[in-house]
Amino acid sequence: MRVLVQRVTQASVTVEGSITGQIGAGLLLLVGVEEADTAADIDWLVRKVSQLRIFNDEQGVMNRSVLDAGGEVLAVSQFTLFASCKKGNRPGYSRAARGEISQPMFDSFVMAMAAALGKPVPTGVFGADMQVALVNDGPVTIWLDSKAPE
Repeated sequence: MRVLVQRVTQASVTVEGSITGQIGAGLLLLVGVEEADTAADIDWLVRKVSQLRIFNDEQGVMNRSVLDAGGEVLAVSQFTLFASCKKGNRPGYSRAARGEISQPMFDSFVMAMAAALGKPVPTGVFGADMQVALVNDGPVTIWLDSKAPE
């Protein structure tokens, strides 16, 4: 499972002209699922994301988590995080899990994140054509991969 974490001052996702999720200051999470992912991948990523110290403290040092900062989280499913550009110029997505696997995993990730935060986590619409708007704060953008924890 992969998550691209972006610290934002605001973010929203729109489907067919309607906003399906939006937040103020917090984290925008783009979430990709592969076939081999399990509940352990969800647990590791939820713990890592919720405790990632990328918000400034009183001294301006990135020393606070989204929990410490009282921030919000918006999660958007994104199969393209598993794109392979090894051959040619058209990415391949064979590592991305099919919808019948990835949607329940994404939903479980969102529920676990909401439980960790103690508040709802808005989302886009799984499998829909979505427009994501954000104001990246910093900019701070971090790549997390549960299969290659660094």
